[in-house]
Amino acid sequence: MAGETEVAVAAAVVVQDRRVLLVRRRVAEGALSWQLPAGKIELGETPEEAAVRETHEETGLLVTPQSVLGRRVHPMTGREIHYIACRPVGGEAVIASDDEVAGLAWAAHGEIPQYVPYGLFEPVQVYLDAALLL
Repeated sequence: MAGETEVAVAAAVVVQDRRVLLVRRRVAEGALSWQLPAGKIELGETPEEAAVRETHEETGLLVTPQSVLGRRVHPMTGREIHYIACRPVGGEAVIASDDEVAGLAWAAHGEIPQYVPYGLFEPVQVYLDAALLL
């Protein structure tokens, strides 16, 4: 039987006003407390669709996918993660899923290490370097 780690995850890299959206998990995965809005890709879903759905479920924000930044097996969780750059198109970011999300933040470029001290996946960091420092 396939283990839980076999399920791929989509993460949304949402930028607005030169800040990136981060959510604080109610239940941390190891050292991962603050992270990008993310969740399991459901059967029949593309990573882009999952990133859009998870962002809405967790934060209430409506986003549209712009590009695929890359994918990797996360070094801390062992899960395959697809990183999708998304642009907000409606709504306002709030804690929409109390059982999953304990907080949210729009982090400026220089604030990211306070939330994610172990660093971001390099293609995500490169994208944010460009998107947040324009």
